[in-house]
Amino acid sequence: MTSNEPPGADTAGADTAERIAALAARSQRIAAALLASPRPAAGAEAGDPGAVFIEAAARFMADPSGLADAQARLWEGHRRLWLYSARRLLGAAPSAPVAAPADDDRRFRDPAWTESPFLDHLKQSYLLASACVREAARAVPGLSARDAEKVEFYARQFVDALAPVNFLATNPEALRETVRTNGRNLLRGLENLLDDLERGEGGGCAPRMSDRSHFVLGETIAVTPGKVVFQNDLMQLIQYAPRTETVFRRPLLIVPPWINKFYVLDLRPENSFVGYAVSRGYTVFMISWVNPDERLSHKSFADYMTEGPLAALDAIALATGEREASVVGYCLGGTLTAAALACSAARGDARIVSATFFASLVDFARPGEIGVFLDDARIESLDAMMAEKGYLDGRYMAAAFSMLRANDLVWSFAINNYLLGREPPPFDLLYWNADSTRMPAAMHGFYLREMYGANGLARPGGIVLDGVPVDLRRVAIPTYVVAAQEDHIAPWESCFAACGLYRGRTRFVLGDSGHIAGIVNPPAAVTGAAR
Repeated sequence: MTSNEPPGADTAGADTAERIAALAARSQRIAAALLASPRPAAGAEAGDPGAVFIEAAARFMADPSGLADAQARLWEGHRRLWLYSARRLLGAAPSAPVAAPADDDRRFRDPAWTESPFLDHLKQSYLLASACVREAARAVPGLSARDAEKVEFYARQFVDALAPVNFLATNPEALRETVRTNGRNLLRGLENLLDDLERGEGGGCAPRMSDRSHFVLGETIAVTPGKVVFQNDLMQLIQYAPRTETVFRRPLLIVPPWINKFYVLDLRPENSFVGYAVSRGYTVFMISWVNPDERLSHKSFADYMTEGPLAALDAIALATGEREASVVGYCLGGTLTAAALACSAARGDARIVSATFFASLVDFARPGEIGVFLDDARIESLDAMMAEKGYLDGRYMAAAFSMLRANDLVWSFAINNYLLGREPPPFDLLYWNADSTRMPAAMHGFYLREMYGANGLARPGGIVLDGVPVDLRRVAIPTYVVAAQEDHIAPWESCFAACGLYRGRTRFVLGDSGHIAGIVNPPAAVTGAAR
């Protein structure tokens, strides 16, 4: 008897069977570990939409007109779609689609979504239903502005999760890959999923966004030469080596955020702001914040100010002999810089002579969609979690930020890693984005309540730091405010609001892209003019 199987087929089949058995056993072990691990406080990771959806349903029952209008438009859209699809099946040339994805929606760019009548119908059905759900979410009568934002936000999360591209049976690229590899992509995808579950340490799972093996600190990332010249409980101060024969007299201090690591402004030589500055003759100092544990739970926002930029100014004076400095604050580092400027002005401390703010909020009246995670109930939940551990795990903040752009930062990587069974490409921004840090309970609780909750920094005397009532109107030095048009963490309109708070000469620049790419992209990479 002859066999039609290629040589080695039995061995390959046996290897595959062993691999499947090993993955099944590994899945059981991980599932048992996850079930046994302590869970975070309810609602702490991503908020609890249940209560606000119950209220929305009750309001729709009392006044269903908005929901009825959305459903009527959905039925009309499906009527037109069935006529469109019927004409295609009868051989007529496709007319203009009934529903089309937005220009920036990359989920349906595979040609099969247009060429296949079935997939085209499925795509448009999903887009019609998605539009109906989001329209209904916006039409809930009588909700407060904050609750309306929550309903719309979670409705978007719901429809994004149910996109057909997220499922194997309705993802044409994943189906082709499964046929091409005889299903080995699914085995690799399961391995990737299990790797991510193990990496989550029981606190949840997020797909990897970058090939971490490609990056080594000091070798392939954060490579600008420098040395630590000062340190205390909260930070180390790095002084970078000059690249010019002469340097400007006044040093430049960079205050990065402490939600992630310091090297966001020193990723690679091609996009390093630090490298750019030292090549232009600046003596650059950078704060590298500590990754705190429970021993630093008592450290406050005021401690971050006094032991951060203010202590750095003292160390810079000792290192260079120069009393004055210019400062760059990025994101949360910019918020801290603004507070330090106001406190310094109140005390007659004029060491900071100019300040640049990169994507930084000081007026939190309109914080954007991140506000859906920061109502009173959510802050209380986070307070309870931080009281237990002494800090907030950076993964929870990372998860919240990813949900703001779930299609780009969650689902696209889930498709690549789990359905296609591929490794994510090396990407410096996303490698840094995954390198999150913890936040001390005292500091972060104050920041959430007094900044996001009460908007105290924008109000004269609204907060007191180190015994000084903070009044941003005292800031009379030149300020340069940079925002990014697509920033989902620090909306540009809210960044712009800072210009009305400072008393000195202010320039505002609006650039393209988002919170990170809009800042770290070098001038040579800019494709659109600043506005």
